[in-house]
Amino acid sequence: MPRGKYVNHKGRNRNFTNPEELEAQRKKDEEEKKWRKTREQGSDDDDEDEDDNDDEEDDSDSDSDDDKAKGAQSVIQIQNPNRVAKKSHRKVEAVEEDEEPQLTRREKEELEKQRAAAAYQKRHAEGKTAEAKADLARLAIIKQHRAEAAARREAEKKEKEAKMKSGES
Repeated sequence: MPRGKYVNHKGRNRNFTNPEELEAQRKKDEEEKKWRKTREQGSDDDDEDEDDNDDEEDDSDSDSDDDKAKGAQSVIQIQNPNRVAKKSHRKVEAVEEDEEPQLTRREKEELEKQRAAAAYQKRHAEGKTAEAKADLARLAIIKQHRAEAAARREAEKKEKEAKMKSGES
């Protein structure tokens, strides 16, 4: 007996379907088809008799037949929040033109993301975010260092000029 998931068929004896079994299966299928046909014809005859009586009485009954639940649906109450009820067709006059198209979840998320980014950029420009405060503090320190360096350079330049004047005289 082979082990594992896959079975190797090489070297085994061939299995042929017995012709008698094939014939018996074919006959059985034909009998089932005949039985179904006779059953359908019988049910069609019953429906035609009922339809003749209905036409004479009232046409509004045929509309209510479509609304009836099929099978055990009338007996069993379904409370599935995910189940979408079949929407009836709406007339063109009933459809509002001002109605905006519904956005998908991804589109809603994308819009929300864009709004949040725009709000953050606005607060950042105003200097209200932590990152903006850190940037402004860094810029203030750099400005201070540059001012000190400029003052130092100016002082050195004046010293150099003073030495040159004193050296010339």
